[in-house]
Amino acid sequence: SCRGHRDAATRHPGTKGHSRRSPRRRMLSSSRQREVRCGEVSVQGPPPSRRRSTPPAVRGTSAPMGAPARGGGHPWAQPRAQPQGGSLVLQESPIDICPLPVSCGTGQPPALQGLMAPLLPFLPTGGPVPGFNAVIASDIPLGGGLSSSAALEVATYTFLQQLCPDDGDLVAKALACQKAEHTFASMPCGIMDQFISVMGKEGHALLIDCRSLDTVLVPLTDASLAVLITNSNVRHTLTGSEYPTRRRQCEEAAATLGKGSLRDVTMAELEAARSRLGEEVYRRARHVVGEIARTAQAAKALQDRDYRTFGRLMVESHNSLRDDYEVSCPELDELVAAALEVNGVYGSRMTGGGFGGCTVTLLEAGAAERAQHHIQEKYSGTATFYLTKPASGAKVLPL
Repeated sequence: SCRGHRDAATRHPGTKGHSRRSPRRRMLSSSRQREVRCGEVSVQGPPPSRRRSTPPAVRGTSAPMGAPARGGGHPWAQPRAQPQGGSLVLQESPIDICPLPVSCGTGQPPALQGLMAPLLPFLPTGGPVPGFNAVIASDIPLGGGLSSSAALEVATYTFLQQLCPDDGDLVAKALACQKAEHTFASMPCGIMDQFISVMGKEGHALLIDCRSLDTVLVPLTDASLAVLITNSNVRHTLTGSEYPTRRRQCEEAAATLGKGSLRDVTMAELEAARSRLGEEVYRRARHVVGEIARTAQAAKALQDRDYRTFGRLMVESHNSLRDDYEVSCPELDELVAAALEVNGVYGSRMTGGGFGGCTVTLLEAGAAERAQHHIQEKYSGTATFYLTKPASGAKVLPL
């Protein structure tokens, strides 16, 4: 079944109509622009006598667009209502440098200690992890539904691999990072965010089979396209509690239908069981079953460069997230409606865990500036905009 809902928490500060160019989950290509770093971990190294001359930096990328996207899925990212399913994830990224010094030892902050503890068992056990000093800098807006938690997990694991090299198994790496979120953050997330943060490739979306864990790279290199992320800069308090609730409801629906997962349920079977499920559980399941079908259709549309069909599926996904999964909010609905009024926009939908955060819009590159102005004029709040490109997953960068 589908995955979606990804998230963390804090509003991006930003002035009215403020726009940032090409925030990616890697370094920006323009030498004239300040490099933004997402989920970066840079080693300050051992004592000076043993310090390396060029310590590595580890850059993590957040999983894109999805979800609710982590609850509803958009063609790039499916709701994580069920532990098994398919998702198409477009990696995106934004944006505010927030350095956090960290040291490994008795003075280590509890948060990083809790994050690293579940990761360490997956590394080679030939000896203890050596001591280190590190700084974490992130430019991913927290709470925006852009997978900041997965970016931190994957960047941290990539950093630990430099201290304790492993066999390089990418699936095992993603699963270890998912385990950290389950055990430390107590969030029963799916695998989508960690997969795209580990396996993303520049110029591609990623189609994920969450049952077999197989992935397919889907080209997304058309220069005539743009992907616009719009941050609503609002975050409602329901996000944390509602995702586990949606997941339980979908598991209840599957059990009532005698299936291990909603992935195995057809729309006809769901309709036949409507009275047994109850209206709310039925609508949750209808979203997931429909989203699974939309994901496969969206992948084909993207491969065929049929952007109108892809955009239509994005809108259908948002409507389902709003009406059946009930994870949208008035601010996100405003942003989607405003985007769809602009000529050159193919589709728009919410992304992330819902109840605030961001929308993602697929549009003609020439319409990007016009769309930003129109959305800001129509939006009741203050939006922040990011033009993005799909980029590669976490990697080590020389400093």
